[in-house]
Amino acid sequence: MNMTHYMELLAVDQPWNLLIYMAVPVVLAETVAISELYLLHTRIYEGPVRTLNRAASILGGIWFTGIFVHLMINAVVPLTTGGGWRGPADVTAVLSYLAGIVPLGGIALIDLGVIAKGRDEHAKMGLHAALVGVFLVVAHIAMIFGMMDPTILMSGTPGPIGGHMGH
Repeated sequence: MNMTHYMELLAVDQPWNLLIYMAVPVVLAETVAISELYLLHTRIYEGPVRTLNRAASILGGIWFTGIFVHLMINAVVPLTTGGGWRGPADVTAVLSYLAGIVPLGGIALIDLGVIAKGRDEHAKMGLHAALVGVFLVVAHIAMIFGMMDPTILMSGTPGPIGGHMGH
């Protein structure tokens, strides 16, 4: 079976790559999401839940920035310049995963006071929640395309019912 580079990254060097590239960012994003549900419901923006939320937000943004830079230098640029992509599903999986930098970086920048400075705490939490939603969408797109056989979307590749995709 062919694997996307995304799935291959998670499969090699077990359990380290799975922890570094999947478990840590997802656990931090889910911690932010769950704590935000509490914060938005109670509107209590001080205390241990907000401290946990802020810490997970900042750590998640910093962690994923490191992943983004590392994978851009060591995977995306070499795969692109060397023609190493395994098809559209492969590109979609990797780029969707890396798109997580936008929401996770945005959340960290909010809590570091770089952006959304003029908003009140409730508005910041609303923006936080929207960015967590964006992260969940791009992460799930990456997972779905990452689990595909990367050749499935290629022109001339047999389709799921024996036909051919493309011309």
